[in-house]
Amino acid sequence: MAIRIHIFLLFLLLPSTSVTAFHFEDFNVEETIAATELKPIKEADTLRQSEEEEAPRLWKLKLHHRDKISALHNTFTLQDHRSRFNSRMRRDAKRVASLVRRTATRSNSYKDDDNNNDAFGFGSNVVSGTEEGSGEYFVRIGLGSPPTYQYVVVDSGSDIVWVQCQPCSQCYNQSDPLFNPATSTSFSGVACTSAVCDRLENAGCNQGRCRYEVSYGDGSYTKGTLALETLTFGKTLVRNTAIGCGHWNQGMFVGAAGLLGLGGGPMSFVGQLGGQTGGAFGYCLVSRGSTGSSGSLEFGREAMPVGAAWVPLIHNPLFPSFYYIGLSGLGVGGSKLNISEKVFQINDLGEGGVVMDTGTAVTRLPSSAYEAFRDAFVAETTNLPRAPAVSIFDTCYDLNGFVMVRVPTVSFYFSGGPFLTLPARNFMIPADDVGTFCFAFAASPSGLSIIGNIQQEGIQISLDGANGFVGFGPNVC
Repeated sequence: MAIRIHIFLLFLLLPSTSVTAFHFEDFNVEETIAATELKPIKEADTLRQSEEEEAPRLWKLKLHHRDKISALHNTFTLQDHRSRFNSRMRRDAKRVASLVRRTATRSNSYKDDDNNNDAFGFGSNVVSGTEEGSGEYFVRIGLGSPPTYQYVVVDSGSDIVWVQCQPCSQCYNQSDPLFNPATSTSFSGVACTSAVCDRLENAGCNQGRCRYEVSYGDGSYTKGTLALETLTFGKTLVRNTAIGCGHWNQGMFVGAAGLLGLGGGPMSFVGQLGGQTGGAFGYCLVSRGSTGSSGSLEFGREAMPVGAAWVPLIHNPLFPSFYYIGLSGLGVGGSKLNISEKVFQINDLGEGGVVMDTGTAVTRLPSSAYEAFRDAFVAETTNLPRAPAVSIFDTCYDLNGFVMVRVPTVSFYFSGGPFLTLPARNFMIPADDVGTFCFAFAASPSGLSIIGNIQQEGIQISLDGANGFVGFGPNVC
């Protein structure tokens, strides 16, 4: 599997006009079904402690999928894969609806804003989290002095860092104890007259202290006081980070302590770091169901690899939080489809375009593009038995009893020439544990396209905000 992924990533370096002989690839059905079974992780406390104390590089963290968080805490409330799959699709539908609403109006409740100093690197491991409520990927960071360690959701589409705090007027259940600012010697409230408070769009003031409020499109929200606090990433201390200390919290964040916003705005964690990391960070999302391994989240210029295929980021002044990229087309079986590039472009009103998002699972495409894409894939898979539609997927297959099948390659063509050919597991996903697989794309409810985390899994993604590029490869995870 790893060898095949390396081969496909090599295609990134080829111009889009090149013709390759790799029009089909083998897909291991049996192996993929076996991977849907979650296994509890023994000695969870030891694993948590090692994660808190060990850091391979200054700015590198382990990134975990929801599934691993579930295994880590033995919280198997959704034990069978079909139930977890349906739950994930429900979360995904809410996430997409939220993004569509945010990009359909200029008056949204999200906060964006500004920067800081130096140029070195640090990181953490990224976990995919199934029983952690909202969010798909998590990192473990330390809050305060001495540090209290918490799992937080990683969100590339959000521009604020926040955690639930004591005293809590309204809080949801989380895996770790609530953060208590009274026990931290580095916690400092932000005054209403502070420049940091001015960066918040909907800042309030109470007894001289800056108050924040963030409302999400699905009805979730967090409200509380803005503060400066020290965050710990492995051995690295990041002092005076502006965080929201949430005393009223509700919604889809059950399990995680809060959220680490990595969006393009100044109040995101990346924006606050500024020159300290050169405006750069990279991540590698481990595949769903991989309870035995972790991905990674790394900040700094050191995270920018040599040999990546670089695609320009597109700035949308109406929605600076999001990472827009130029997509010129789609391919099936080695052939680029006849889809107008205009379908993927931002219009004069700032609508449409293509966003890379870690919080969305399934890639969404405008209806006309999706239908052409789906029809081309179906035309190349007439030898595979079909199955009824499942959830948001209208193209599914009954592969029960198969060990290996051949499927056509699927590719994203980017503006400027590079293209990314996905490994089969990034577009053929199991809907249950008995052989139902679906083509992992769906029609967008608007003109907005979203490249979701299923399609990003296992591929090194590098975001160089300072220079305006996103890189794909050359490594895998």
